Amino acid sequence: MSLVATTILRKCHTAYFLQSRSHLSQFKKTGCLSVRYCIIATMIKQFLSKLPRKLPKADQVDSLGGDSGNINANFSNGFQCTNVGSALSSKLNVVKRVSSAVFPTSIAAGVEPVEAHLSFKDVSNSQKPNLFVSKLNLCCEVHDYSDSEKQDLKRQTLIELVDFVSSGSAKFTEPAIAAVCKMCSVNLFRVFPPKYRSNCGGGETEDEEPIFDPAWSYLQIVYDLLLRFISYSSLDAKVAKKYIDHSFIVRLLDLFDSEDPRERDCLKTILHRIYGKFMVHRPFIRKAVSNIIYRFVFETERHNGIAELLEIFGSVISGFALPLKEEHKMFLWRALIPLHKPKSVGIYHQQLTYCVVQFIDKDPKLAGTVIKGLLKYWPITNSQKELMFISELEEVLEMTSMVEFQKIMVPLFRRIGYCLNSSHYQVAERAHLLWNNEHVLNLITHNRQVILPLVFSALERNAQNHWNQAVLNLTLNLRRMFCEMDEELVVACQHKLEEEDSRLRVAAEKRRLTWERLETAAGLQPLAGNILGSVKPATCSVAC
Repeated sequence: MSLVATTILRKCHTAYFLQSRSHLSQFKKTGCLSVRYCIIATMIKQFLSKLPRKLPKADQVDSLGGDSGNINANFSNGFQCTNVGSALSSKLNVVKRVSSAVFPTSIAAGVEPVEAHLSFKDVSNSQKPNLFVSKLNLCCEVHDYSDSEKQDLKRQTLIELVDFVSSGSAKFTEPAIAAVCKMCSVNLFRVFPPKYRSNCGGGETEDEEPIFDPAWSYLQIVYDLLLRFISYSSLDAKVAKKYIDHSFIVRLLDLFDSEDPRERDCLKTILHRIYGKFMVHRPFIRKAVSNIIYRFVFETERHNGIAELLEIFGSVISGFALPLKEEHKMFLWRALIPLHKPKSVGIYHQQLTYCVVQFIDKDPKLAGTVIKGLLKYWPITNSQKELMFISELEEVLEMTSMVEFQKIMVPLFRRIGYCLNSSHYQVAERAHLLWNNEHVLNLITHNRQVILPLVFSALERNAQNHWNQAVLNLTLNLRRMFCEMDEELVVACQHKLEEEDSRLRVAAEKRRLTWERLETAAGLQPLAGNILGSVKPATCSVAC
């Protein structure tokens, strides 16, 4: 046993003997048997506090010292001290769990607090990191909008933090990283109020004005700080990923449902930087975004940030390595193609088309799958949506090879035939304009033996009775083009159409004569009332 320990034990024994004699009469009445342990614990704490402390155990000693003060206070007030050891240990465990939820024990012990109201110009370079953390902790306080003084102070502090990071003099140690993530979580992560828009689609429509968040004046500064923090060149991603974790990313993705387009635009940039900097989180981000799309398509059909999420994934898809992983193809089949289903597809259709085209550019064999998906979700009564589908179809066909085209040309041109004959002049006109695309025309020319019979009847009906003159002129030009391409095929299609029309006329005449015979036979029969009166009810063979 060391000399110091021997000396401490002797002093403890002496102090215990003296104090126990002075207080023995006071505690004899209470019957408290654990007072001795309180006295021993108090004396040990007093002597241990005089010993030099080791750095790794600083947090534990500080916490222990704080609890010893409470024990002394209880002792001086005459309270009974029961189960001191268990109460002390449980309290220490609670304090340790709470502190580690924000900062690890080893990190918090190494941060020297600095007055948060000081300016960065008024402190030395060695104190600036601690001042930076202090200001971040100050900004974690959430104030009411009516308190303009505190709001202005917080806004000014946030501006100082952004300027400090922008200057390039910031050093993001682990305490600073933890403080930044905590401050952003407190100020940004929130639950949005219920949506009261009249439309059943997601996000704003073209006729509705966006709703702006009244707190954007300081939210914008917090987003700016978060963006500069993530984009900081010297930021250690291995340390930062402990705080920008899956929970942080999920709550960040929830903010994409904000009705403020300015906030969604900031989130778009931040999420893209996170995806680029933290490679370990990329699979999780893709999965989380897929879940948002599934919920939007198959459950709610309400979300404000689908366009921004697709815009991010447009650049992500372009960076996929070849050959494409099965996971990436599943994202196309299960997420992107079903996004054509909702009524509000017009809000994000441009970004959706770009993502689909990027996939086909990576793997041209996916063109057939995309076209089948378009035909599956093709609108029947929504003309504006049909126009968007035809435009997307043209972009897909431009990247479709001859082999893939031949696999889907029959169902595809059956649908295009309906569009050529549409009574909505914009749909019919847009379908005719497909032949103006050189690549599409080349595909049709090489497969005209199959395609022309599928659309010839629609062209003939348009030439005979379409109400719009522009559509009629386009139809005549298309017929002339087919005649120049293959006149014999056009004549054969004409004969086949005439035979089909004659067959239909004969069938219609037979139906007419059949109905006439039925009407004549019905006129010779007695009235229905007499027939019903002459019918006798069947006798019930079962005894009631």
